Amino acid sequence: MKLALVFATTISCALSANAVAETRLPHHTGGRIETSAQQAGEAHQWPGIYFETATNGRSVTLKFDDKINIYKLYLNGQLFRVIVRPGRANFRFDHEGNDHGDRYRLEKITESQSDTGKFLGFFSNASDDAIPPPARARQIEFIGDSFTVGYGNTSPKRECTTDEVWATTDTSQAFGPLTAKAYNADYQINAFSGRGVVRNYDGIKGDTLPVLHNYTLFDGKTEYKAENWQPQIIVIGLGTNDFSTALKPDEKWKTREDLRTDYRNTYVTFVKTLRAKNPKAQFILMASDQSGGEIRDQVLQVEKTLKSQGETQVDTIIFTGLDYAGCHAHPSVADDVILKGLLTDYIDARPALWQSR
Repeated sequence: MKLALVFATTISCALSANAVAETRLPHHTGGRIETSAQQAGEAHQWPGIYFETATNGRSVTLKFDDKINIYKLYLNGQLFRVIVRPGRANFRFDHEGNDHGDRYRLEKITESQSDTGKFLGFFSNASDDAIPPPARARQIEFIGDSFTVGYGNTSPKRECTTDEVWATTDTSQAFGPLTAKAYNADYQINAFSGRGVVRNYDGIKGDTLPVLHNYTLFDGKTEYKAENWQPQIIVIGLGTNDFSTALKPDEKWKTREDLRTDYRNTYVTFVKTLRAKNPKAQFILMASDQSGGEIRDQVLQVEKTLKSQGETQVDTIIFTGLDYAGCHAHPSVADDVILKGLLTDYIDARPALWQSR
């Protein structure tokens, strides 16, 4: 199958004709989205959002209002099109189809920290029959920073411009989605590059991840309501931004130990907050051996403190030996495969985790 990049201005991907009667296909959404009665579509900002539908029709129209993101469109499990910055446009795709119906999956692969994308839905001919979207029993959540986003993971070089970071970030190839897909699990990628537990990269201002995690969008207004979301496994990878740079004189922590203490206390509180919302989930804390082992040591202390306070479902995975060949020395796609392997080895050894709901 020939793969094509599809831009909003591409004539071969014509806007659907008004003369053709259309019906909205029911679809399944993965990740945090905001809907409203006043505006059509599903607004999103977190990485790794995906949409799925199925139909026995021979064509499908995708409608967008999104000027910033790149999407991958899969047809029956195979990559079919890459849609780049669609804007406000409709894209109709025709194909031969098959006797058993066709499954479409649209995945957002870019990070959009300051812009909100919107997917308006899948549409097909009114005469076509819709097939119910998938219903999955397994759910897994990934909470983290740029490592979890897949920041610049497809880049062939470490030194990248801002545009190159955007173009080479592919969350679908990050370790989170790779892990979830290995178990046919629904997933959320609740990660934001540059943010930490108590301190963001190089002391930059802005909400830290535990604060951002409360919201559907990054506006600090739309509180996330976890309807139908009760993951059996929650993977957290936070600490690189807290510790990878030196403290500045104007930051609130006067010593490195002050920062470490604040980090540990806040991290423990964050996990306890998540536990209250997810009483049966298994927590997996992930940490690299970077920064002279500082991240590793602090995360291990967080695990130790949680267990001393009665938490029984928490473990830590320390990773080492990555090539960090992505943009700005971030994990590459090869590293993501290694990280996925560490997680699947852990989960495979504990199959009962999936029965915890």
